[in-house]
Amino acid sequence: MSKTIVITGASDGIGLAAARQLVRGGHRVVMVGRSPHKTRTAAEELGADHYTADFAHLGDVRALAAKLATRHPRIDVLMNNAGAILGERTVTEDGFEESFQVNYLAHFLLTTLLIDPLLTGGASVVQTSSNAARLSSRVDLDDLDNSRRYSPVRAYGNAKMELILFTRELHRRYHSLGLSAVAFHPGGVASGFARTSRSPVGTLFRSPVPGLFFQSPAKAAGQMLWLATSEPGRNWASGGYYEKRILRAVKAPSVAPDLLWDRSTELLGLAP
Repeated sequence: MSKTIVITGASDGIGLAAARQLVRGGHRVVMVGRSPHKTRTAAEELGADHYTADFAHLGDVRALAAKLATRHPRIDVLMNNAGAILGERTVTEDGFEESFQVNYLAHFLLTTLLIDPLLTGGASVVQTSSNAARLSSRVDLDDLDNSRRYSPVRAYGNAKMELILFTRELHRRYHSLGLSAVAFHPGGVASGFARTSRSPVGTLFRSPVPGLFFQSPAKAAGQMLWLATSEPGRNWASGGYYEKRILRAVKAPSVAPDLLWDRSTELLGLAP
């Protein structure tokens, strides 16, 4: 059955690879990207709807949510895939540390603003997380902006752990109403990811190493496609985190998912 599938970070990497395969599979794909030129070019290639939004600007995210809700009153899958490892600590015009905002808070905002079309579609929310969540995160509810002991990798890991906690809370709040949520680690990908990062990780991705040892975007997109097109409850567990299609336990930080949710709504000025 054809689905309406919204993909953020769809103009490059695994997002674009997934979009190509989903269009070939007969699904209606809605592509969201940061670059107007790259997003438009990719969407025209596939004959897909497209929107641009820079997640470093929450006004873009709010406008995107309004357009999507109007144009697509039923969404079957939302793939929260956009993300980046950055460099030195930077604060956005919205007043948040950039990695926290781009990798987590903007996705939280987009998803909660789209909750009505997601519930109408009995949707799956698929979050691109990372094994950095369990390897390098130190989430602190009193320091979500990473103002203490900042490093690019830790800030990225924190945001990816926050996505896992968000996934659990989405499941708890909305699964009884038909919504499912899942997070996954795509593995190392030979793509443009992190090449512009102002960090040692960026140096690695600008070297020949990813091309020699990492998987192609098309192969890495396989797990994302599996989660988007298969049946929650039968093929995968809502609220879970997956690596290589295997449900993996992640040691939770001291932050409870419901408290992170409440703090996020407070920061964004959303109704409880």
